[in-house]
Amino acid sequence: MSKNILFIVGSFRKGSFNHQLAEKAEAILGDRATVSYLEYANIPYMNQDLETPVHPEIARVRQAILDADAIWIFSPVYNYAIPGVVKNLLDWTSRALDLSDPRGPSALQDKLVTVSSVANGISPEEVFKDYRSLLPFIRMTLVDQLTGVPVNPEAWGTGVLEVEEAKLAELSAQADALLAASN
Repeated sequence: MSKNILFIVGSFRKGSFNHQLAEKAEAILGDRATVSYLEYANIPYMNQDLETPVHPEIARVRQAILDADAIWIFSPVYNYAIPGVVKNLLDWTSRALDLSDPRGPSALQDKLVTVSSVANGISPEEVFKDYRSLLPFIRMTLVDQLTGVPVNPEAWGTGVLEVEEAKLAELSAQADALLAASN
């Protein structure tokens, strides 16, 4: 049975290197999983005043997360940290589904998750530390086989991310680990 994996790309830039890496991961997964990409550019900034009634964009995003067997985040590194758009998404979706029970389950509760990152000339280890701390805190199950990919220098001119064979092998192992964890 094919698993449903929800890809969250942490950059809204057209032609983003992290989106290109996500496409490579999708090809690696092949027919072993059904992949969908979460559209979340229209969610508002986290604001408790907007929690009730549930904002339609938040309801849609939560449902996409609930429908997924696992989540794969493709994250750029912004100032050695998680991009604000991803953090905002996680803040919204880590809130309890029933606000009368703030410790109750969220859309992210016990959801399998892994993270890959394309970083510009730096190691993504700093952002991986943030994810390793945050994701278990918001009660997600981290498949801790993370892949960091450097931006090839010519990509800034061509717009094309080239990924070394060794990094593609890491990405493939990460895909295998995520699928194995979801069985």
